[in-house]
Amino acid sequence: MTFLNAAAENLLGLSERQVIGRTIESLAQPSAELVKLCRRALNTGLTIGLREFAARIGERELNLHCQAAPIDDERGLLLELFDTDRDSTIRREAEIEAQRKLSRQVIRQLAHEVKNPLVGLRGAAQLLERQLPRPELKDYTRVIIDEADRLAALVDSVLSTGGAPVPDEFNLHEITERVANLLAAELPPGVELDRDYDPSLPPLRADRSQMIQAFLNLARNAMQAVGADGRIVLRTRALHNHRIDGGQHRLVLSAEVQDDGPGVSADLAGTIFYPLVTGRKSGTGLGLTIAQDLVSRNGGYIEYRSRPGKTVFRMRLPVDGAANNG
Repeated sequence: MTFLNAAAENLLGLSERQVIGRTIESLAQPSAELVKLCRRALNTGLTIGLREFAARIGERELNLHCQAAPIDDERGLLLELFDTDRDSTIRREAEIEAQRKLSRQVIRQLAHEVKNPLVGLRGAAQLLERQLPRPELKDYTRVIIDEADRLAALVDSVLSTGGAPVPDEFNLHEITERVANLLAAELPPGVELDRDYDPSLPPLRADRSQMIQAFLNLARNAMQAVGADGRIVLRTRALHNHRIDGGQHRLVLSAEVQDDGPGVSADLAGTIFYPLVTGRKSGTGLGLTIAQDLVSRNGGYIEYRSRPGKTVFRMRLPVDGAANNG
């Protein structure tokens, strides 16, 4: 490597000084396909492309389209890298926004449909209770009333989580540590909880309570995924020049939950943030929906990647407020 332009530095997360003088083999892992591409371009004198090249470069895992072109009058190559994740991110953001709007509508309609019958059910149980001849029979109507109240409170709690944010300035690790402490009290003995934090993160401005609830939902999902034996990692990172909702942000913070469970099943992959979608028999299908809604109200979003043995949910939040759409 003899030269790296600014766009490549930003894409790879490496400075020109770190790269100059290094071989491609030492830079990308695995590198065999990329080396083969470069050698073919040199030997044939033609511009040759490589699609869907996945490699780890520095600390980043990248999916790239690559193109190698011989440089005239020199025994050298121009290697162009195109970030396919950028296009995927744009498509994913559009999907998340569509899911978000539909989820809010479904939750409102569901709450309306559930609360109206509950009022009638509770009232009928109270009337019946007054007519019962023996006190012990009233235990049954009391169960009906208590369960109706519980369901009404559940609906109210679901609706109240979507309130307007009350921003506050705090460090992201206040959120991750609060959740870590809550999770530690619930973890089975066979589950290991690890932390992988970036200590240099700047303060964040968002609704603290909403972010705790959102991250706690992600962490509890991971705990349920690993079962009685597994590993959960809470991770924080800073992302530079990252896109959210079509706008470019100078700095975005990422709070992540990784687990080594079985992963998200293929039939749920495209709908996992929709309400009432769950892979567990005892699940409500609302945890991820609520988490996504809370984070979106604070200017961010949640994404995930999953395969058997490694699932990572990432909560992305902008530090710099309004995006630069230019």
